[in-house]
Amino acid sequence: MSLYANINKRKKAGTSRSKKDSTISDKSYADMKAGFPKAKKGAKTAAWTRKEGKNPTGGLNKKGRDSYKRENPGSKLKAPVTGKAKKGSKDAKRRKSFCARMGGMKGPMKDSKGKPTRKALALRKWKCRVNKKK
Repeated sequence: MSLYANINKRKKAGTSRSKKDSTISDKSYADMKAGFPKAKKGAKTAAWTRKEGKNPTGGLNKKGRDSYKRENPGSKLKAPVTGKAKKGSKDAKRRKSFCARMGGMKGPMKDSKGKPTRKALALRKWKCRVNKKK
């Protein structure tokens, strides 16, 4: 629970602590009163969360995968299996696993404008057969 949520929850319940009995550090309290510092101007988020790290045909592009690996050391993010995979090979098993996981996810295949969602694009990219519900 966040600092704000906890304080507001206790206020609402009528169990707020006085400043003297507070368990919040002086620094946290001062930051909260001053308004938490804003992100530096020009500071960008990781490429995998922005358009430039996403492949327009679905999934992440090389830049997106590299930025994800930098932010999450030890992750083993690989490119999608898009080519023909031999039956029973590692790639075929990986595709089958991805299609089962992603195909079972909730969410529409098209957005309100009729464009395919990121989910639909990823399933198409991995060449997953999706049962269309009517």
